[in-house]
Amino acid sequence: MTSPKEQAAISRLMSFLQEWDHGGKSVRQRILNNFITLNRGKTGPELEQEFSQGGSLFLARLTTWLRLSYMFGTCLGEQLQSIGIFLSAASSPRYLVEFVEVGGILTLLEILGMKQLKEKDKKEAIKLLSTLASTGRKYKELICESYGVRAIAECLALARSEELQEEARALLESLAHGNAKYQSQVYKGLIALLPCSSPKAQQLALKTLRIVQVLVKKAHPSIVDPLLGVLRSMHLEVQYEALQLIQDLMQYDVRQDLLAGLVALLKPSTKESNIIMPKIMEDPEVHQLTDSLPTFIQQAAAAKAIGILARQSAEFCEELIQLRVVHHLLFAMGNQYHTESQRQASLTLEFFIRSFPNVEEQVEKAVGEKLYQLLLDNAETFYMFLDAVKSDILLSNRVNIPGDEDESVLETATTEINLADTDSFSES
Repeated sequence: MTSPKEQAAISRLMSFLQEWDHGGKSVRQRILNNFITLNRGKTGPELEQEFSQGGSLFLARLTTWLRLSYMFGTCLGEQLQSIGIFLSAASSPRYLVEFVEVGGILTLLEILGMKQLKEKDKKEAIKLLSTLASTGRKYKELICESYGVRAIAECLALARSEELQEEARALLESLAHGNAKYQSQVYKGLIALLPCSSPKAQQLALKTLRIVQVLVKKAHPSIVDPLLGVLRSMHLEVQYEALQLIQDLMQYDVRQDLLAGLVALLKPSTKESNIIMPKIMEDPEVHQLTDSLPTFIQQAAAAKAIGILARQSAEFCEELIQLRVVHHLLFAMGNQYHTESQRQASLTLEFFIRSFPNVEEQVEKAVGEKLYQLLLDNAETFYMFLDAVKSDILLSNRVNIPGDEDESVLETATTEINLADTDSFSES
């Protein structure tokens, strides 16, 4: 037999549940707000004591109402916060099981994709998914099996709130740790984010890719084109993260493709670079400059990346020279419509000239003694001395290093590459 005290507790629970069952929106909202205020941070046993061992009965009602009403946004924030109290309660794993068994994960993922819902509610949904993921591999796998990586990545790409984006990024990183079965899925999901239109999402994806890349241990070839495409961004924080990731990837199999891609960006295709081909007698058109600006930004970033990599490794230098980087740098230096391309290309070419006598000889022969001396005197401001004729010389250069007769340009190097210079060069 139950004691009078237990009977009173059961009576209070039944009254509470009846009030919930028969209450409208305003009544339920009041109940939820009181529940959140009084029970935040409680453990599972404490919640059970509060509900006279009937906490699961209230949780079941919460999840049922959530599944029926989430698409309308009715008290959605309060519902998610209340469910979060149960899921985060210590010493009560059964709440997690009960929530997942009624389709809780799928409901949360669907919330992320609903355009009409508020971002603060989506943030609460992300928090619940993070709570589930933090409990172990089993729940991480369940999220991934429910196409969670795609839903979270799309939420990150489309979100306007930086807080929501940060929460989504942290969840994606969490799904990659201790989840070997789906690490590759998270990795590819982050790569798919790179072409998105949100600079913040691009920055966060690049930052997280650097972490996940170490976990997956092998770079996927599909990362090359999106990563090089990110160099078109006008946002310095995106450019920085992209350059850092490029340096990280030099130890993987995609190195040759990345180096070749960077060199190719110095000399854009005819369609992209029609504005910077030799046209001494023509006037530039404003709309052409506007259309070409992302290409110019990408060209400058590629020149900077090549300079950073060249200063890090003699092996990188040799590979770049084999890809005719000298010819391409001279071409970039002739782009009168973007001084940053000229500046970065000049600084990088100066390094190659001072490191390899054969490069020094060929460049002087191609541009003439006067122009060559201007470059050596101050590569930083070299672009200021260029007119249309000098730019035409650079754009039309025929430098071919290495030529057929060159077995190894590095054999003629007289300047030792100083790894300590890398940081100072990056700052430029």
